[in-house]
Amino acid sequence: MPYFDRFDIAEAYYLALSDCHGGQWSREYARLCAMQRYFRPSPMLSVETLSDNAREIYDRACARLLERNHA
Repeated sequence: MPYFDRFDIAEAYYLALSDCHGGQWSREYARLCAMQRYFRPSPMLSVETLSDNAREIYDRACARLLERNHA
């Protein structure tokens, strides 16, 4: 079970929204754009650089986003 860490959440959701949005006009893409107002990721940020906690958050977020996009 992931624990609350605002940096893990921001990194995980930034990558999940980047990887799993439904196109430029999707709700997920709009969230990604809004997120960029307050979150500037490291150029080195990738799924491989996530902490274990952030990776679990990322996996759950992707599953939820992909389920919503294919429903």
